[in-house]
Amino acid sequence: MSWLQIAVLAIVQGITEFLPISSSGHLILVPNVAGWTDQGLVFDVAVHFGSLAAVAIFFRNDLAGVIRGGISLLSGRADTIESKMALGIGLGTIPAAVAGLLFAGWISENLRNPMIVAATLAGYGILMGLADRFGRKQRNITDITIRDAVLIGLAQACALIPGTSRSGITITAGLALGLTRQDAARFSFVLSTPVILLATGYEFLLVMMSDQAVAWGQLAVAASISAVVAYLTIEFFMRFVSRIGLAPFAIYRVVLAGVLIYVFA
Repeated sequence: MSWLQIAVLAIVQGITEFLPISSSGHLILVPNVAGWTDQGLVFDVAVHFGSLAAVAIFFRNDLAGVIRGGISLLSGRADTIESKMALGIGLGTIPAAVAGLLFAGWISENLRNPMIVAATLAGYGILMGLADRFGRKQRNITDITIRDAVLIGLAQACALIPGTSRSGITITAGLALGLTRQDAARFSFVLSTPVILLATGYEFLLVMMSDQAVAWGQLAVAASISAVVAYLTIEFFMRFVSRIGLAPFAIYRVVLAGVLIYVFA
């Protein structure tokens, strides 16, 4: 990979991982449009690690609360807000983790193409726009029940399909359940942390078990760029979504889907 390709794809990952427009979709589309070869699993591991670092730093207080809640659960206390949040995050992670183990390989081999991305961009973009428009937006993150967490977790499992967007589908689910825009986004990002950690760890093991040569220096640069851009993107998005909402992202998704259909059909 050239340094230009590394920089462009790392920036794309950093921007799109936490915007509701699908990072996996863009990482498939950009090489197709630019005429580059697929960057491969090793690169994806690196830039996802950068994204994980960004969300862990930005939401460090929330994640510390989840850890404290997990300790409370282990000690038999399940009545605190933090313990309920920890239980919700844990249960909400299970559907995506199970679906990833069962279907990630098949999805990677069969669904990484522009037309699939176009369909999911448009379909889930419309759902996101409807949830943003008609959601009650009256509940905050402390109101999330176990049922809510499981439902949002089930939605997160759908993000394995390229073009869906993990943040997009989970924020959409949160809005449909009556959460405010900012708290739907906040829960979405905190919920993403264990899934990204599990996926990155699993992919790293695959890399280490293979005999593929690894350019560690290039991967370190890619991860660093992705982390910085992802952190700035989260900061921007949290401000943007509370003031303006998700309509611009929904429109972008539908327009991009139309462009993809025109170019690749």
